Amino acid sequence: MPVYEYACLDCGQPFEALRKMADSDVPIACAHCHGDRTTRQLSVFFAQSGGRALSGTSQSCGACSGGSCSTCGH
Repeated sequence: MPVYEYACLDCGQPFEALRKMADSDVPIACAHCHGDRTTRQLSVFFAQSGGRALSGTSQSCGACSGGSCSTCGH
């Protein structure tokens, strides 16, 4: 189950909740003041690939692994 971020419109405190994806937009009480006026926030995350493609297809020459390559231009 993913962790979702919420903000309380009553007390202004952010909080997180571990919930099913189907329940992500179902109303939830604030973890701090127990108010019912909450809204789900946009979550941000960080991913690092070390210069390699993590998904999708790459059309590289095989020698560059999709990095900056003078052979194929990737």
